[in-house]
Amino acid sequence: MTANLLAAEPPSIDTLIERCLLGDQAAWETVVRQHWRKVFNVAYKFVGSHEQAEDLTQDIFLKIFRSLETFDRRANFQTWLISVSRNLCIDHYRSVRRERQLIDRELRSEDAIAVSRTASPLKTLENRDLAAELRQALQGLPAALRTAVLLRDIHELSYQEIAERLHLPEGTVKSRINRGRRELARRIQRLRAESSRPARPKGNGRTGAEPGHESELFHEPDD
Repeated sequence: MTANLLAAEPPSIDTLIERCLLGDQAAWETVVRQHWRKVFNVAYKFVGSHEQAEDLTQDIFLKIFRSLETFDRRANFQTWLISVSRNLCIDHYRSVRRERQLIDRELRSEDAIAVSRTASPLKTLENRDLAAELRQALQGLPAALRTAVLLRDIHELSYQEIAERLHLPEGTVKSRINRGRRELARRIQRLRAESSRPARPKGNGRTGAEPGHESELFHEPDD
């Protein structure tokens, strides 16, 4: 009976870490499952979005796995995990802030489109409108998607280069770029639809002339 109870007892965190370092994927999945919520809560406080917090939590666990061998076994694993998570969130926040500054510089310097010196005034205005739409749509994207789209479509990096820079699998990079492009297209369509929507009438909402003013509206000038 005692032997059965001991056999059913879950492995300690030290045992799990040791198995992780030996390449036991199941042990790592157990670690992630046990601590996912705590790391997610830390990430959510920084980004304030469930979807962004999910992506950031995945990135954090990936980086923690890569640095697992640096963990001092004499320390408390959960305390170390939260501390590392906060530091990575701070790094992410700084990276997003730099990325936003880069967006402004990229789009304002060239208005996002190379305008020919001989372009007509009308074409120049159209290009500026496109740049404004692109800037507004980009700023509305989740940070993870915006970064992937910028690195691919503005900086023209390869998937492999982006994966190395963001420390992500290429599959995740491609997924973020595709999601980012779809979301960007939807946001631009929404902005255009809103800008083309007719303005609502002011006042009491009447569309015709006010009573008593018909004669003024249709009065022909004297010769």
